[in-house]
Amino acid sequence: MKPCDVLIADAWLIDGTGSKRRRTDIAIIGERVAGVGDGRHWQPKTRIDARDRVVAPGFVDAHTHDDRAVLSTPDMTPKISQGVTTVIAGNCGISLSPLAGHDPPAPLNLLGNREWYRFASYEDYAKTVEAHPPALNIATLVGHSTLRVGVMDDLARAATPAEIDRMGELLEQSLAAGCIGMSTGLAYPTAHAAPTDEIVALAQRLVPYNGIYTTHMRDERDGVVASVEETLEIGRRAGVRVVISHHKACARRNWGRTKQTLALIDGAKKGQSVNLDVYPYVASSTVLLRDFIESSEKVLLAWSEPHPELAGRDFADIKRDWGCTTEETITRLLPAGAIYYQMDEDDVRRVLSFHDAMIGSDGLPHDVFPHPRLWGTFPRVLGHYCRELGLFSLEEAVRRMTSVPANV
Repeated sequence: MKPCDVLIADAWLIDGTGSKRRRTDIAIIGERVAGVGDGRHWQPKTRIDARDRVVAPGFVDAHTHDDRAVLSTPDMTPKISQGVTTVIAGNCGISLSPLAGHDPPAPLNLLGNREWYRFASYEDYAKTVEAHPPALNIATLVGHSTLRVGVMDDLARAATPAEIDRMGELLEQSLAAGCIGMSTGLAYPTAHAAPTDEIVALAQRLVPYNGIYTTHMRDERDGVVASVEETLEIGRRAGVRVVISHHKACARRNWGRTKQTLALIDGAKKGQSVNLDVYPYVASSTVLLRDFIESSEKVLLAWSEPHPELAGRDFADIKRDWGCTTEETITRLLPAGAIYYQMDEDDVRRVLSFHDAMIGSDGLPHDVFPHPRLWGTFPRVLGHYCRELGLFSLEEAVRRMTSVPANV
């Protein structure tokens, strides 16, 4: 008999490869799996009867904004409670590093104020995380908007060649220090003025490091098809792997257009590496923006610095109570964030069903009234969309949460 610390006995194992579940025993020594198979040869200190239970690898949250959370709340309860053991941070063009000595404009302020933007290099950030390790693993992207804020004096224009070179140097330093790629948030004021050529020039810097290009596209509303085309063009011209963030079609007039966008992505897969992530809700959440309000069926305030007491209130009710225009209400609430009901359930299901679509919560851990995706993304996929609606098997759901993001 071989000794082990824990024996998980008679479990259904779903291994993340997409293979059918199988009944087995799992022996654990320390923090590692020591054996999978017949457990009669093991002598455990603790035996767990897992009959009628499923054991799976830890989930990968493919899209997060946990850059600060791993430092401020290292227990990472919102993720660990869902079975998530790895998070991908630095999405939507927003990362804590490399940036220091700046007051972060929206949407960078989703991660915190100037106090948190104190890492002049990704190496500084990584060393701080390693010195105070969180309860899960983290891989980080460099935010294009973070680079722009640190290098440019005017974000409402294209970067000059000299500015692109400086951003490229900071990006390469981050990649050399262990960063996995670059993200953009081209829909936001911090990056909307960046032309395609600027993104291509920076994305080309990823190639020697086998880095990933991840994007919150330029437009997820009327221009969603053109934005997918731009994203695919960037990937082809730069020769990099592409991930489209939280893919969706926003505003009622665009509902159903995921039929077009997914067909484009599917066709592109034949000639380039492209994938997407998705969260299982019809509402999005970010900073308070007029364009997002106008395209939404309903808007809830997630936080407001001047009016924290209004978190959770309907924007329309606040506007009515104040007797203000939309613009005046926004101005009085800023800095602020909101939850926007702007997608169609059929589109959500269509994107979730797309082959190899990854699951990403896109949760905002520092919102006063956070979107439920922060705590509920993975249980909702497994429970509602997998078990109740049968969009895919449990084996396929686990594959999307484990081996697919691990292999991008």
